Amino acid sequence: MKLSELRDVAASQKRQVEALDMGLERESLAALPDIDTHALIVSGIRRCGKSTLLHQFTRKLGKPYFYFNFDDLRLYGFTTSDFWLLDTVIAESGARLLFFDEIQAAENWELFIRQKLDERYQVIATGSNASLLSGELGTKLTGRHITKELFPFSYSEFLAFRQERRSLSSLDEYLRQGGFPEYLKTGNADILVQLQTDILYRDIAVRHGIRDVASLKRLFTLLLSNAANFVSPSNLTRTIGVKSPSTILDYFSYFEAAYLMKLVPRFSWSAKVQSLAPKKLYIVDPGLIHTGSLSFTKNSGALLENFVFQELRWVTDDIYYFSDKDGECDFIVHPHSGAGAVDGAGTGAPLCIQVCWELTQDNQERELRGLISALSYFDLSEGIIITADTTDEILQDGKKIHVIPAWLTIGDIMRRIESQQ
Repeated sequence: MKLSELRDVAASQKRQVEALDMGLERESLAALPDIDTHALIVSGIRRCGKSTLLHQFTRKLGKPYFYFNFDDLRLYGFTTSDFWLLDTVIAESGARLLFFDEIQAAENWELFIRQKLDERYQVIATGSNASLLSGELGTKLTGRHITKELFPFSYSEFLAFRQERRSLSSLDEYLRQGGFPEYLKTGNADILVQLQTDILYRDIAVRHGIRDVASLKRLFTLLLSNAANFVSPSNLTRTIGVKSPSTILDYFSYFEAAYLMKLVPRFSWSAKVQSLAPKKLYIVDPGLIHTGSLSFTKNSGALLENFVFQELRWVTDDIYYFSDKDGECDFIVHPHSGAGAVDGAGTGAPLCIQVCWELTQDNQERELRGLISALSYFDLSEGIIITADTTDEILQDGKKIHVIPAWLTIGDIMRRIESQQ
């Protein structure tokens, strides 16, 4: 590329940034460190607000900064050799804080960031592909980076954005619309449809050389219709129209790398048993489920379970499900470390959580059996059932079960348990 072209792109992007509405201050902002010894990388699904978060961060720091977004069609011809031209543009700006957007779009970006760190620049960046980021960060930037993961608006951020209170009605609204900021601003469902298309084609099909894009899209659409359910690659091959379960597994890994979904393993002390057991599927945002799913019926229980998983993911990724001959428990949090404290609260024990829309005569025995089985396995005396809008307490088999409405935060749940002990 030409130096003049990079100057023009940087100037144009700067003007766009200066006109941005910073919007709602994200909860994650307080957790971002102001350091120049490590690169700060914020990763997450496209359009979840990563760039806005770091723009909020730069304004909080109050330092002059150089901004450059690599996900720009004008940079289609950008190669490794063009970094020396970019160095010139950076030097001309006089800034010591560098902000790179969608950094994974640039070849050998990790070498450039390391160079800038060695030159004592402060570097912050966003990225939308977990596999690319983890690979390069784990080799060229080992010990020189801090990574933070961002999701679409949480329920509490959704409430702040809408200026609403915690309630069943606001929770139900969140379970329909989700937390993608741009969609919430406009209400235009085409935004979420286009987002899914962009990720499937640009970030997955093109990047991985997938020719059978139709099968890729069929699989993702089917998965959107099966949130909070078990998925089996071998069972999906015929449905999707591919020959090998290994292809399905590859697609799964691409979806996870693009932050579209997460597969949760069964808890076991044996890594082999854990790897062979079926996994449960959760989608990053309920808005994607409603705009992309094939299902025409509202599965409130699955949506609520998906919601609870995402609320937990805001504070930890040490999450499993539990299953034995007596039943299944939806979530086991921090089973290995013995540190089940979530959101600054808790007793330091693994956290066992069951989720259902409501407890009824038809499901109460099943839900309690699975939860109590998990509590007994971990030698715990208390567990949680999260429902849509019920507060209660159940004593059974020497276990205390707290029934708590989902519209409370996870931290609120833990504090309520502590206050009742």
